[in-house]
Amino acid sequence: MRDISLLVNPTSGKGRAREAARRAAERLRRDGASVTELVGTGATHAARLAEHAVASGTDALVACGGDGIMNIALRAAVGTVTPIGLIPAGTGNDYARMLGLHGSDPEDAARVVLAGVTSAIDAGRCGEQWFGTVLSCGFDAKVNERTNRMSWPRGKWRYNLAVVAELAKLRPLDYRLELDGESWETSAVLVAIGNGPSYGGGMRICPEASYVDGWFDVTVIGPVAARRLIRLLPTVYDGRHVEYSQVTTVRARRVSVSTPGVTAYGDGEPLARLPLTAECVPGAVNVLVPSEPR
Repeated sequence: MRDISLLVNPTSGKGRAREAARRAAERLRRDGASVTELVGTGATHAARLAEHAVASGTDALVACGGDGIMNIALRAAVGTVTPIGLIPAGTGNDYARMLGLHGSDPEDAARVVLAGVTSAIDAGRCGEQWFGTVLSCGFDAKVNERTNRMSWPRGKWRYNLAVVAELAKLRPLDYRLELDGESWETSAVLVAIGNGPSYGGGMRICPEASYVDGWFDVTVIGPVAARRLIRLLPTVYDGRHVEYSQVTTVRARRVSVSTPGVTAYGDGEPLARLPLTAECVPGAVNVLVPSEPR
């Protein structure tokens, strides 16, 4: 890896990404790499820069920031031989958790880019859209939507406040699911489709999900009252929520979801209005990781 394209979200992690990018680029150059920094003025511009870097034959496209900029890198590189890497500098950092990079400082993450393992991992495809961690299709999606509309507070507190606000108007929705061709109609407050285990800054909504097994893990939380969901939510951080009787987990390679009035979110970003169909694509993208995933 000698020609590195460093895709930076300068606003990620309350602005920490810009400093993280400087430190990572310094480490990469010290180790002999040529680094081109790509800083988009917004998501659309960043996507164009990423796509151009891949088309131009960069040795690696490395995202510096959080889950949103990593999703842009994934979409640019999916289906190509170009590997993507990550310098974690976001608020949620669920890609970093999934790839074994959470807690890495920029220098350590840069070393993984140059000396780590290139692994082909799965990704979720919804038409022309892609996600790598979790696709949220219920209460969790509405929390994401509210979080994106809020300018205060910053960081994880904004997400937590959005949870409280959405709990105040919680009601079950009628879902029609199709799991590998089998139909299922159910009432639920949450449907999450996991290529990876976590979203929302470490909430292990699909705790057994693996990004190298060719399957989605689907978590469905049935019609629970807000006070019950409040007790259940803290257990999501260690995955114990799956022990509750209101929670159902299934595995599938292809999942269709339909319910009115919900926009699905993938990797914390708006993806599409329901209904939609998500397909797990094995080995869809090459990623630079510290060690071979199991």
